[in-house]
Amino acid sequence: MIAPVKQARSRRSAPRWHQPFLAMLPRICHYARFAFRRLDPEAKQEAVQCVVASALAAYVRLVQLNKASIAYAAPLAMYAIRQYRDGRRLGSRLNVREVSSEYAHKAKGIRLQRLDKYDREEKCWQEILIPDRTCTPADLAASRIDFPAFLDTLTRRNRKLALRLATGESTNRVAKLFRISAGRVSQLRRELHAAWREFHGETAEGTA
Repeated sequence: MIAPVKQARSRRSAPRWHQPFLAMLPRICHYARFAFRRLDPEAKQEAVQCVVASALAAYVRLVQLNKASIAYAAPLAMYAIRQYRDGRRLGSRLNVREVSSEYAHKAKGIRLQRLDKYDREEKCWQEILIPDRTCTPADLAASRIDFPAFLDTLTRRNRKLALRLATGESTNRVAKLFRISAGRVSQLRRELHAAWREFHGETAEGTA
């Protein structure tokens, strides 16, 4: 007796406009996929979902205004696509001061870049070097060339360990990851530092 009651309530809870919108949904998705066809698969999927959400919100508003009869897939999709391209996301505040906001990106010309990259050989993500205020472009370029070359001189295990330490992992965390003692990690840290200086032709006193 309980199950039929729940099913009946479930059927009654769906607004009448659900089916008309679902009928337009395939065409809305088609327009969105075409509009964002040049994006990478992950970004394209996210853009399409944002378009669907914006189109749904616009359609619900038309229903509330008793104007559902003028709602069609193409205009809804084009409106939602413009919203997305303008950095307007459903459920997101239009904060021009928020650096991660798409709206701020459009308004201020901000561009965000990843600070990591995928190493196919090591099958892991690696941090990209970030310059500080004392780092010159020449220093940064040299480091980006030298550091991978230095890693190639290490054993596979030490290369992985060096990358962990370079990303700021604690001694205890690295010890657990590599199943060695914290003392051994500290020793390897010193050995890696010495090897790095030797790689650059420096003596123990730091002179060339």
